[in-house]
Amino acid sequence: MGTWVSQDAMWEMPAEKRIFGAVLLFSWTVYLWETYLAQRQRRIYKTTTHVPLELGQIMDSETFEKSRLYQLDKSTFSFWSGLYSEIEGTLILLFGGIPYLWRLSGRVCGYAGFGPEYEITQSLVFLLLATLFSALTGLPWSLYNTFVIEEKHGFNQQTLGFFMKDAIKKFIVTQCILLPVSSLLLYIIKIGGDYFFIYAWLFTLVVSLVLVTIYADYIAPLFDKFTPLPEGKLKQEIEVMAKSIDFPLTKVYVVEGSKRSSHSNAYFYGFFKNKRIVLFDTLLEEYSVLNKDIQESGVESHNDGEGDSEEIKAKVKNKKQGCKNEEVLAVLGHELGHWKLGHTVKNIIISQMNSFLCFFLFAVLIGRKELFVAFGFSDSQPTLIGLLIIFQFIFSPYNEVLSFCLTVLSRRFEFQADAFAKKLGKAKDLYSALIKLNKDNLGFPVSDWLFSMWHYSHPPLLERLQALKNTKQD
Repeated sequence: MGTWVSQDAMWEMPAEKRIFGAVLLFSWTVYLWETYLAQRQRRIYKTTTHVPLELGQIMDSETFEKSRLYQLDKSTFSFWSGLYSEIEGTLILLFGGIPYLWRLSGRVCGYAGFGPEYEITQSLVFLLLATLFSALTGLPWSLYNTFVIEEKHGFNQQTLGFFMKDAIKKFIVTQCILLPVSSLLLYIIKIGGDYFFIYAWLFTLVVSLVLVTIYADYIAPLFDKFTPLPEGKLKQEIEVMAKSIDFPLTKVYVVEGSKRSSHSNAYFYGFFKNKRIVLFDTLLEEYSVLNKDIQESGVESHNDGEGDSEEIKAKVKNKKQGCKNEEVLAVLGHELGHWKLGHTVKNIIISQMNSFLCFFLFAVLIGRKELFVAFGFSDSQPTLIGLLIIFQFIFSPYNEVLSFCLTVLSRRFEFQADAFAKKLGKAKDLYSALIKLNKDNLGFPVSDWLFSMWHYSHPPLLERLQALKNTKQD
């Protein structure tokens, strides 16, 4: 039987034991808090079995029930995957998984003729093995999520072969970016002297800007097909809207997201005078492959003599995915609002201020031997391990608070972007687009207030619709 340790006795423990204990305690505290919030929301899914009166005009009972069951399945999956992740992390810490992997990396380097003085080389082997372990342990969960939950609810469009090829490709691309960047970062920290944290921060800033710039042009096309939006009314209207707010648009792409999932999205990227817009084909009613399948199945039913022609057309129209051109423009009006209102720049500034602060605190803490001893490194203080310990474990409380604050800020930005779309005269179309996107993605429109406050980076559907309602008829 365990015994309670008094507060005085706890503070009499060696510093490294207090640190280790505090890390585990905080980790499980956060997990239990997240589980409590998830159970509150799960209770909403279970008990709200009929469309509330305020939703009667925007959601039919069939879609509401589909959404409820989808979110229930996702909730169950999230509970078990989260529990597994927490137990796995705890066991890794308790049984010295991190120092073991570091020693294993050293042996691998030794076989290749690299001694202990090649710390950066050993660090890269450590990263490779750690990410490989993470990919393998996460694979069963990813398979279940894709081929059981997403498949069951009609979102998965992948074959097993495509999924595995995609996973291998992602792993390789990740290593091609992670390993060179990490080696340069570690080298900068090693040679940077007393002000290494400034150089390390500047390096990560440059890397992040480069990755954002090249992602859609060179990285994303490795996984999905991007094609220019054909000339036509939609493209012309997008260009006119962009010009009206001085958005420096250069290209509009359609990405073939339907081969992976039927979820939809849209985004823009690029810096300075070189902006591009990307639309998922699942967002566009006239481009969605799924709509063609629905249309063909409806025609086949009609040819078989099943049902009346008008009735079939109505069913096909009701099941259609995506938005009409006017609604797509409204969604883009919202997205461009983020740019016009400076949300993108503000997020970058906040991110970089946080990054600088973290590197500064890292410079303050990296010399504390007890941090390394707490995690099983009594004989050495590898820089990579210091980054892992401080950024992932020591900063955990700070990261939780920051995450919540950014979630609150994100919701504020979303309301402001909706208001910007209003000013463009898109209130009515954005109103209908939000309803369609919620239906297409089986979003559940009823949420627990505390779960919503903690987790939702976008305001709940009803709150967004209420903000648009006064002007949707304009």
